[in-house]
Amino acid sequence: MTSLPARAGRRCHNVVNPLHSAIYFTPDLARELAPYGIGDPAAVYFAGRAAPLGRVGPGAVTAAFYNFSPDLVARHLPGVWESAPPEAVLEARLRAADSMLRRLLGEEAVGSAEMAEAAELALRAAEACTRPGRPLYASLADLPVPDAPHLALWHAASMLREHRGDAHVAVLLHAGLDPLEALVSHTAGGRGMSPAWVLSTRGWSRRDWEEAQERLRGRGLLDGGGELTGAGAALREELEEGTDRLDSAPYEHLGAAGTERLTELCRGYTTAALGAGAFPADAFGKG
Repeated sequence: MTSLPARAGRRCHNVVNPLHSAIYFTPDLARELAPYGIGDPAAVYFAGRAAPLGRVGPGAVTAAFYNFSPDLVARHLPGVWESAPPEAVLEARLRAADSMLRRLLGEEAVGSAEMAEAAELALRAAEACTRPGRPLYASLADLPVPDAPHLALWHAASMLREHRGDAHVAVLLHAGLDPLEALVSHTAGGRGMSPAWVLSTRGWSRRDWEEAQERLRGRGLLDGGGELTGAGAALREELEEGTDRLDSAPYEHLGAAGTERLTELCRGYTTAALGAGAFPADAFGKG
């Protein structure tokens, strides 16, 4: 029996996750990788997110990341490691996280007692994360925790994000949603990335998108206008609830008061980051 209020872990995730994921949308990581000759946005993303896994090839990344076209992944991996080995990318992404957080949150927030408190709470939550079946989380858990509190928070946010993400992949597989069906249904529910952003960053074509829509219509999950049916909306909520169950341990470990406090602190940081333009305006929504 959970000791947390309903969806408390999900609410916490929703404000902690952007503190990590902003690294893939801001220019800092690209700037750090540019001296290595890595300039293509997809190469920057794959290198930055896959580096904790080591010198992996396209198969492992396609499986772990789940919603990218295998052809796009194979276009950049393992070749990107010839430009910058994973060890160099790990150093580059930590420098990028430092500059990103200082710019988005400001020096006062970065050096505050509240930042140190948030880092301590997030790291405590991550103590209860589990490795089996979670390759992206487990690879991050092998890395040292940075000393600076804002970087420790970023590292903890990364672990918590990938722990939930690995769980979500398991839930999607159980529901029988392939990578593009998962993206289409998420966008149709108003929470996912815009179709244009998916097609420009995930390697799928417009025809791929439309075929996924047809498959969802065939299951009664999408209507003729591309909106979720009642069954589709119910399935998307079931997916989130299933992910909540598989991702409950960190927040149960942190406890209700700790989870609420971490949510409060990170909501403030995420609100500030959003206000400072951490994410492109056209990245999310149905348009």
